[in-house]
Amino acid sequence: MKPVATPPTEAAPIVSSAHLVSAQSAEMSEFEFGLIVAGNAFHRWVVHCMAAAGLKDLMPLDVLVLHHVTHRARDKRLADICFIMNVEDTHLVNYALKKLLNLGVVASHKNGKDVTYAATDLGRSYVQRYREIREACLIDALNADDALNKDIGELARLLRVLSGMYDQAARSAASL
Repeated sequence: MKPVATPPTEAAPIVSSAHLVSAQSAEMSEFEFGLIVAGNAFHRWVVHCMAAAGLKDLMPLDVLVLHHVTHRARDKRLADICFIMNVEDTHLVNYALKKLLNLGVVASHKNGKDVTYAATDLGRSYVQRYREIREACLIDALNADDALNKDIGELARLLRVLSGMYDQAARSAASL
């Protein structure tokens, strides 16, 4: 007796919350699961990369705030840092800044009523070492060709579009 071949079935979406899968867009649930996994992997990466650069015991937000404060070598206000990083709770960023101030990698300056923050020479040296490790461990491993870099650029654009959709949905949910 010959075994009967069963027709291939469509694979179920890979999600973290099957109860949220929508008939209109199972892809959104797949995206959200991918975002959770990628976000956690990214956070683990920035912490380990900064530790390898010599600055240990930081949380992901601490590392990201240091990078942003170093960005373009311009002083930044707390509100500006929160706005650019899309962090609503200023207390989280303020705590990260205090931690970075205590480590001597960020300095604060009073500018009239405003307090601004900038990376110190020590902070910039850690960020430079982070960049070197990032190039060696991540960018070189990526072996990015032009097509892959275009795909990554398109993915970044889609993430920005989706972040706007999530922000609008959060405002809508907050008004219910």
